[in-house]
Amino acid sequence: MHAVILAGGKGVRLLPYTTSLPKPLVPIGGQHAILEIVLRQLSAAGFTSCTIAIGHLGHIIRAYVGNGSRWGLRVGYSTEDSPLGTMGPLLTMMDRLPEHFLVMNGDVLTDLDYADVLRTHEESEAPLTIATYAREVRIDFGVLTTEARRVVAFTEKPSIDYRVSMGVYGVSRDTLASYTPGLPLGFDELVLDLLKSETPPHAYEFDGYWLDIGRPDDYDRANAEFTTHRSLLLKGA
Repeated sequence: MHAVILAGGKGVRLLPYTTSLPKPLVPIGGQHAILEIVLRQLSAAGFTSCTIAIGHLGHIIRAYVGNGSRWGLRVGYSTEDSPLGTMGPLLTMMDRLPEHFLVMNGDVLTDLDYADVLRTHEESEAPLTIATYAREVRIDFGVLTTEARRVVAFTEKPSIDYRVSMGVYGVSRDTLASYTPGLPLGFDELVLDLLKSETPPHAYEFDGYWLDIGRPDDYDRANAEFTTHRSLLLKGA
């Protein structure tokens, strides 16, 4: 099993933590870099190799991870000279990828079963599998519904439930075959193209522990909760 870890972003939302460190290497609980936790999890799940797509401060990631042998992985690298979006980096490494593989952001903190995501993707025969999570969005204002300049309804600080992407995907090479290497390709563009062609992605619904460390609030929460969830996040690693 092979995984691609997307670690080329600048981590602008996480400043000032990312001033001198790439986002995947910011520490959690003062003990482990996020990327280290991810690599441990992948190895424990049975993955044997991965490619890390690097860009901003990528030399620091390369120096920290090396060849991945300390986690029982074979790690290679793909350098992103200019921003290529979420899926664009995959197009530059197609000749090194198996028919089905896992793709994930390098700043995801979760106890998701990565092997099961990839296994489910293969079994579904869908072009793309998206790991999804139920997220509640709270509105801090009173919300008005208006018609013809008249207020017809009012809700005080409502909350809305969404099913969001976790930043973890099962991908097949054939899905990307029609796109041009070297050009940007976003996750949004790929999903919209698949919907337009009536070949919808498969949704892998997950209800365990998940935080997107790209958000400052979630990063602070991850540090506060890491001691409690350490055994959960590093089980089998």
